[in-house]
Amino acid sequence: MTATAATAARARVFAMMDADGDRVVTRHDYLSRIDRTVLATGRTEDDPLVAARAEGLKAWGAMDADDDGKLTFDEYNAWVGADKFDNICRFALGALFDLADTDGDGALDKTGFTTLRTALNNPPDNAAAAFDALDADGDGLVGRDAYLASIRAYIVGDSSPMGEALY
Repeated sequence: MTATAATAARARVFAMMDADGDRVVTRHDYLSRIDRTVLATGRTEDDPLVAARAEGLKAWGAMDADDDGKLTFDEYNAWVGADKFDNICRFALGALFDLADTDGDGALDKTGFTTLRTALNNPPDNAAAAFDALDADGDGLVGRDAYLASIRAYIVGDSSPMGEALY
């Protein structure tokens, strides 16, 4: 993947985080992903897995380095990369995956995967293709590690089965 393709991938991720489509991700936009996932998965605020909010707050604090409550695409594009994914984003996204993993087995079936992707503001019509790309062994499940590895590859510009299936 070229630098241009990596930038395009990051632009798609940024657009998904921009809940209201105003080309700026606010704290509310970013944290609403957690609220949508909690609601979509039927969790309640007292569920221990809703600790995902703490990971989301850490991620937001790291992304909003100037603490102005908003993130432009240029700020996000300059910030995101392998190190940031490995040390920050992986935990926030993993916590959201865990919310959708209702049986706690470390994997999502197509329904759970679609629920998560839709809650994260991904187009629901792309979920089946993304799921199929990640379900390499055809067992009807996508594991947490494969999911996170594919997102990481996508945003850093490496080959990503999920990203390639979608775009």
